[in-house]
Amino acid sequence: MALCSGKTWFEQVPKVELHLHLEGAIPHEALWELVQKYGGDPSVSTLEALQQRFKYRDFPHFIDTWLWKNQFLREYEDFTFIAKAIAQDLEQQNIRYVEAFYSPGDFARHGLKTQELTEAIGKGLAQVPGIEVALVADLIRDFGPERAAVTLAEVSEVKSLGVIGIGIGGSEHEYPPEPFAQVYDKARQLGFHTSAHAGEVAGAESIWGAIRSLQCDRIGHGTRAEEDESLLDYLAEHQIPLEMCPLSNLRTGVVSSLEAHPVKRYFERGIVVTINTDDPKMFNNSLAQEYQLLEEKLGFSRHDIRMLIIHGIESSWLSENQKQQLAASFYSDAAWQE
Repeated sequence: MALCSGKTWFEQVPKVELHLHLEGAIPHEALWELVQKYGGDPSVSTLEALQQRFKYRDFPHFIDTWLWKNQFLREYEDFTFIAKAIAQDLEQQNIRYVEAFYSPGDFARHGLKTQELTEAIGKGLAQVPGIEVALVADLIRDFGPERAAVTLAEVSEVKSLGVIGIGIGGSEHEYPPEPFAQVYDKARQLGFHTSAHAGEVAGAESIWGAIRSLQCDRIGHGTRAEEDESLLDYLAEHQIPLEMCPLSNLRTGVVSSLEAHPVKRYFERGIVVTINTDDPKMFNNSLAQEYQLLEEKLGFSRHDIRMLIIHGIESSWLSENQKQQLAASFYSDAAWQE
């Protein structure tokens, strides 16, 4: 069967994503519109200059750029605007289901409240019915566990709007997971699923902390798990899914090259690996590109890639019935069968 529309198999095959930050997935044209709305910025005088801004010396430089970008999200309507643009972009990539982080605590400086911000995102997502996007509140480790507890309480008030889980992103190398243990216990009591960024900028001990202290359902990244052989054994034995983001790790200098990334080694060891883009418009990557480079650079077969996609469905926080229905729709897709 021939591929249509000039798209590659990687673009046409149905996909899911479990580690995507909404604020890092804003299409550049939409972000440019917001920059202009708020009077422009002399450091980005053109759309091309804005795109060039998203190159990083290291992880702290990426965080600085993240915060710079967020200054252009100041009103609830901005979140409705970007949510619609992001969902349309994802739908065009044949990504069918997403569990997306959003960081309400980042916007308290603009006087925005978590509940209303969540509602605003939901309004934007609802305008794109062809894709389902569930929300995961990033409690932002940099603000500390007390602030995280406040954000959790606020998020719990709008859980019915499609907020299904929590996580902690931010400066992992400066804020270890252990102090957030009580917040995670409370999140589980409130019915939330749990993930935590770990093993991205900090080493294996950070992943152990997320497992032992936070009892996470999934680990965000987990790139540096191989610094401890016993951790790899534990991840494989207990089938704790990793939300891996190869090109993100390359862009922020976590790995020196794509060929050096451990994703294939983990996959072959029987660890549950899922593939994600993290902040695609800040890293100039797409989910199709991630999979294509796994084939070209790391020797993954098409069968392997289908397995990775199914790992994503199985590791999602959908109900078992929803997982079965989603998988069945993938199996029957023409591109899947090529």
